[in-house]
Amino acid sequence: MCNRYRMTANQAEIAARYGIVGFPPDLQLPPPELFPKRTAWTIRDEGGARIAEPMAWGFPMTIKGKSGKPIEKAVTNVRNYASPFWRSALKVPARRCLVPFTMFCEWEGEAGAKVERWFDVPSQPITSFAGVWRPSEAGAVMAFLTTEPNPLVAPIHPKAMPVLLSIGDEERWLTAPVEDALELAAPFPSQLMRVA
Repeated sequence: MCNRYRMTANQAEIAARYGIVGFPPDLQLPPPELFPKRTAWTIRDEGGARIAEPMAWGFPMTIKGKSGKPIEKAVTNVRNYASPFWRSALKVPARRCLVPFTMFCEWEGEAGAKVERWFDVPSQPITSFAGVWRPSEAGAVMAFLTTEPNPLVAPIHPKAMPVLLSIGDEERWLTAPVEDALELAAPFPSQLMRVA
């Protein structure tokens, strides 16, 4: 499960990549290395135009702790597309987004001796995760989909990998009916990726 990624491109590069005319004024830039609950860039469709919006990474969820007291957690990855927790965000195209990244991390090895492995797509210096978003009491939040790992990721993280989109599939993710959009929730071609 991906819970760490980098977005090192600047505003001008993001604007050029996604065709964004302007950014909100006085916007505090997200940090280049992202972890759950931190603010990250998202790109979404609004009235046929692409807009960039910072959102916190992780849908809030309250669970019962061992002591019986409620615990707040941030759910960062969409794994079960049929779950009622995700259904409304997936079904409505306006609640889908792109989450730009330059590299994502998976951990290799056993507990206590894990090594970070960074993945990117050389032909797409800024790549998009297939994301969803929703408003919350603290502001907009986002998460992104995961799927089965491809042959490059599987030896390092055999459970899952994020859903990466080719540039040509981004519009489909943002606007298509849910059944059509979810066809994109597949492992990205490993031959187009590299691991550091």
